[in-house]
Amino acid sequence: MTTRTERRTAAAEAFTGLILESFRFNGGLLAAGDRLTRDLGLTSARWQVLGAIDDGPLPVAQIARNMGLTRQAVQRVANDLAADGFVAFAPNPDHRRARLVCLTDRGRAVLDEIGRRQAAWANRIAAGRDAGELAAATAVINVLRAALEAD
Repeated sequence: MTTRTERRTAAAEAFTGLILESFRFNGGLLAAGDRLTRDLGLTSARWQVLGAIDDGPLPVAQIARNMGLTRQAVQRVANDLAADGFVAFAPNPDHRRARLVCLTDRGRAVLDEIGRRQAAWANRIAAGRDAGELAAATAVINVLRAALEAD
């Protein structure tokens, strides 16, 4: 008995190409982030968690939801950041057991330094690119992410 394999539409083929390129792009972003932060005692994963609380403390579960990661993965990174003095855990008035992850003064200083480095790096990478095209690419990715979340 043979099974019939469903064929992709032209849009599905293009989407699959985008997926594969996104994997490669993400790998490049993570490697670049590691290079930008290595001498500061960080990795891309640590930078992501610090960035997630840039605007204020959040519980680990909320950070994980916002970033599309597992709570356990974020908890491990947050624990490492706390051990190195970049974050601290504070009581959460809304939930006794879900402590808030807060930036320490050291965490704020390193996040500010990373912001300066990231701006210079982004300026280099985006040099000569059309800002409108980059914004359009972001809009397409946002629409596709929303479709993934709704599926």
